[in-house]
Amino acid sequence: MTQFGYRTLGFGSGGGAGPYDVEYLVVGGGASGGRGHAGGGGAGGYLEATGLTLTRGAAYTITVGGGGTAPATTDNPGNDGNNSILSGTGITTQTAGGGGGGADSVNNGADGLANNGNGGGAGGNTTKGDGEGTGYDGGSSTYGAPEYGGGGGGGGGAVGVNGTSAAGGDGGAGFTSDIVETGTDVTYAGGGGGACYRNDPNDAGAGGAGGGGAGTGNNSSGVAGTANTGSGGGGAHNPPTSGAGGSGTVFLRMLTANYSGTTTGSPTESTNGDYKVLKFTGDGSYTA
Repeated sequence: MTQFGYRTLGFGSGGGAGPYDVEYLVVGGGASGGRGHAGGGGAGGYLEATGLTLTRGAAYTITVGGGGTAPATTDNPGNDGNNSILSGTGITTQTAGGGGGGADSVNNGADGLANNGNGGGAGGNTTKGDGEGTGYDGGSSTYGAPEYGGGGGGGGGAVGVNGTSAAGGDGGAGFTSDIVETGTDVTYAGGGGGACYRNDPNDAGAGGAGGGGAGTGNNSSGVAGTANTGSGGGGAHNPPTSGAGGSGTVFLRMLTANYSGTTTGSPTESTNGDYKVLKFTGDGSYTA
């Protein structure tokens, strides 16, 4: 479990002219599942830290990675998620990689992007995608009757589960964070579940905790990853389609006394005690 030590951080002087520290969480977009004896989509990677120092008056750009779209036709791999990025004056650019698309029966699962994206699950006789850097691998597949189970996509906190001849593999579990400090941890970036052959939802892989979409069997659509969690979509065997990946998100958290109130992109603002939290679900900026 990942947590921030909110109450012990040494923030800069509130409301002064000098720089001040913020906490951040950047989550990349999840990938879609494959279509045809398919694996689940990998979840987006994430970066989080305390003590990122912003320069007053400088603008910081937020790019929120979109989820991978579902493939248009059968026997196609899932599409990768897109990177989420926090950048600006005087800071190291923070890039959370997109997840790798789930495999179909011909194409391998894709590796995660950047240095933290999670790999897509394998399908048919193909291989799983690898987690990039700190990311987690997708699960392997089993090309055997009756279910020809596809592997689950890698999650932000665990590898995807291997598919078996009896069932598709579950998506890897996501990671937890208390950056919004709602009293309970919130889980993000679950991997997508692997597909099964027959149309039995009990045999398809479940989506990983944190918003991962479940896989499916014949003649049903895989479930999309939950929006703004960076989760992977579920794999599918035959039409209609697999699940799309969930888009990413970016959080900034700072003392309310330091908050400038100058943003673009309409982030959601919330207040918890002495702190202001900005949640970006689309591209925007914050001027410190």
